[in-house]
Amino acid sequence: MVEQEGCIYCEAWDREIGPGFAKSSEGLRAPLLRVDIDGPWPDGIALERRPTITPTFILLREGAELSRLEGYPGDQYFYPLIDEMLSKANIPAITGKAGG
Repeated sequence: MVEQEGCIYCEAWDREIGPGFAKSSEGLRAPLLRVDIDGPWPDGIALERRPTITPTFILLREGAELSRLEGYPGDQYFYPLIDEMLSKANIPAITGKAGG
């Protein structure tokens, strides 16, 4: 998750999704690493382009970008969009856990 201080959409995500994300199926399949938009960036990350919108959720495999969700679409749409990203990347679902 690329974020920045004062981002109202990052704050909304923190309130609405953040508390349960790590224990959700999506969070277990793609653990969250938070990075400030101005860095520093973790070593070994290869992005298609530098993020300009916060929050931006970037799905990585071995440090390479697979897909991204730019902006926070709200709690009603976040999990379905993340599920779509994970499915397209062939990251299998974890049974017994539900998003959102």
